[in-house]
Amino acid sequence: MQLSELTAITSVDGRYHSKTKHLGHIFSEYGLIKNRLLVELKWLIKLSQQDGIDEVSPLSQKEVDWIMSIYDNFTPEEAQKVKDIEAVTNHDVKAVEYYIKDQLDTNKNLKINKEFVHFACTSEDINNLSYALMLKQARSEAFKPALQQIINTLADMALELADTPMMSKTHGQPASPSTMGKELANVVFRLKYQLKQLDNITLFGKLNGAVGNFNAHYSAYPELDWPQISESFISDLGLTFHPFTTQIEPHDFVAELCHNMIRLNVILVDFSRDVWGYISNGYFTQKTVAGEIGSSTMPHKVNPIDFENAEGNLGLANATLNHLAEKLPVSRWQRDLTDSTVLRALGSAFGHCAIAWASLQKGMGKLAINKETLLNDLDNNWELLAEPIQTVMRRYGIENPYEKLKELTRGHKIDQVQMQAFIATLDIPEDAKARLMKMTPANYLGNAIEQAKKF
Repeated sequence: MQLSELTAITSVDGRYHSKTKHLGHIFSEYGLIKNRLLVELKWLIKLSQQDGIDEVSPLSQKEVDWIMSIYDNFTPEEAQKVKDIEAVTNHDVKAVEYYIKDQLDTNKNLKINKEFVHFACTSEDINNLSYALMLKQARSEAFKPALQQIINTLADMALELADTPMMSKTHGQPASPSTMGKELANVVFRLKYQLKQLDNITLFGKLNGAVGNFNAHYSAYPELDWPQISESFISDLGLTFHPFTTQIEPHDFVAELCHNMIRLNVILVDFSRDVWGYISNGYFTQKTVAGEIGSSTMPHKVNPIDFENAEGNLGLANATLNHLAEKLPVSRWQRDLTDSTVLRALGSAFGHCAIAWASLQKGMGKLAINKETLLNDLDNNWELLAEPIQTVMRRYGIENPYEKLKELTRGHKIDQVQMQAFIATLDIPEDAKARLMKMTPANYLGNAIEQAKKF
């Protein structure tokens, strides 16, 4: 069968392709090959500009532009040529080197430099920089915009619902009121903090040869400062030079990024489950979409499928991200190849993230607050005021305030009349008593409204 969305093995490239296709140019085989191509071409240009390497002919700007046009004009069709070479060499990075040499052979002025393609490099010099560039691009083009969109939507909801009172649930039981906006603001703050952490992760790279000591570099040009050349080259790519490596860049920053993404996703799992519960309780209703069906047998249902889809894909993403974070920094002695195949799962992990984030965004767009249900819940739970009443009693020295409120309220439903009758019996200042008399479950909010507007 020909590969399509219907025949793809994984849901990332199949059923949910519409939610992941924007990652294709980054995490696909084509995207990896194109980044390898960029690193190899930039390294050749760097060598041509280096004092002391006279064997590489200096390049004019026109020639530099010609070399970079190999990258600029690199299409999936050109990538297939690399794959055809790989079918013979059985080596993916060497195939890129040979592809570049074939291109240089078509330029009579540049073909003399072709043996400096991949000069003194081990494959991992090219690969680690390619994956770092891949993650750099994904962070700026995919991760941050999608997460910021979720944050913005939640922030708008938090402000809109800042003063919408709701009964909290601790241990699943009625608890001190909050506002829906404040509870959403909690999520906004957590996500913003983790997104800032994501932005601050240093993306390392190395180009120092077979075991990290510039052995081959110094054998050819012992007089050059290769660490400085490497650092300059890596910095020009927008990455940070890693001064201590084996054959591989140790992938600690990739693990850090994966762990950061796990934390972001866990926050969103927490949010998804809470909203699922709020929908079940009737705090939120969901706007219906013409033509959609909630259940194949129960016509009335409007299921919270977007939040369920998000939770499931966040779990799949985190399972893969956790393996990446635990596996990648571990390499036997100076190098083993287990990281090579595992790194190819980055697209799968972040594909499931993208599916989840898109589902959340869609689900949030369907939510409508049901203020009547929220207020009814509060009005049916006047025992919530046991907390403030016994706290005020403590202030004014009444004995056993907690125990008296426990006797009145624990395991009992209390209405407004009963609660206010109890307040009337208290031997406390009149202004304090008046304040308690005005208190209802719907206005006992602490500074929830203010917090909902601050995040």
